[in-house]
Amino acid sequence: MYYNENTIVYYNNEFVKATEMKGNMFSQSLHYGYAAFEGIRAYNTAKGTRIFKAAEHFERMKYSCGAVGIPYPFNNEELIHITYDVLAKNSLTDAYIRPLVTCGPNMALTKGNEAHLLIAAWEWHAYLGDNLLRVMTSSIRRPNAAAFKLDAKISGHYVNSIMACQEAKDNGYDEALLLDTKGYVAEGPGANFFFEKDGVLYTPQKGNILPGITRATVIELCHEAGIEVIEKQITIEEAHEADSAFYCGTAAEVIGFKSLDDVVFKLEWKDSLGAILQKAYKNRVLEIESIPTLLTA
Repeated sequence: MYYNENTIVYYNNEFVKATEMKGNMFSQSLHYGYAAFEGIRAYNTAKGTRIFKAAEHFERMKYSCGAVGIPYPFNNEELIHITYDVLAKNSLTDAYIRPLVTCGPNMALTKGNEAHLLIAAWEWHAYLGDNLLRVMTSSIRRPNAAAFKLDAKISGHYVNSIMACQEAKDNGYDEALLLDTKGYVAEGPGANFFFEKDGVLYTPQKGNILPGITRATVIELCHEAGIEVIEKQITIEEAHEADSAFYCGTAAEVIGFKSLDDVVFKLEWKDSLGAILQKAYKNRVLEIESIPTLLTA
């Protein structure tokens, strides 16, 4: 699914076949989940292949590494050019891109002493599909914000996401919604959460979430379309009483909820603010400048 015998990746300063790439089994990243990564998308636009917000993604990867002590001896402008080369060498126009920074052999619980960089890409459609989601509130909570750098995209954090996502699927749902340690709504396993109530959008405030680049883009689009957005602590009861809800993320893009804990939302998706933003987001990544506006009576 992710590679074949012809796939080319960038690893440790050279382009190599994915099937020939070699890693170290004593890597600190393999043993402890001590690595940083990004999820980025490239789109086939009318102006050619464009990586959406490449600079923002690589800057976040640099921040993530710094937040946990992983060396980052890379130039982000060079990484952007290299990423376009990876796409070209694999004849990809619409693609998901995965940069990953790992550390060398080290069994001590100390900061990394060397860094290795992988940049891979593959065709990957919307991560959560195109159908509205049946979501359940997970019994798995997001980690304590005082214990982890939750605003850094660190590999080990995603064990928490795997547990929540699998719990949802084991119970017959499409996806999970996680609460923070105080019981407020946080986010999905790999996406940020928004809900609509009386013509206003609400989203969890920063502090106990990974504030995604797609989340920031959705907020930008709201400002352009005249949609009010409030960032606050949200109870699960407020979420249940919403008119509509959606997730957003680089892999998921913008995808609506059908229900949360079997509570079906009042608005049909086609009539929701989320549907407007779903179209606006697609226009933005494809570099189509028209922004849907709200129609008032």
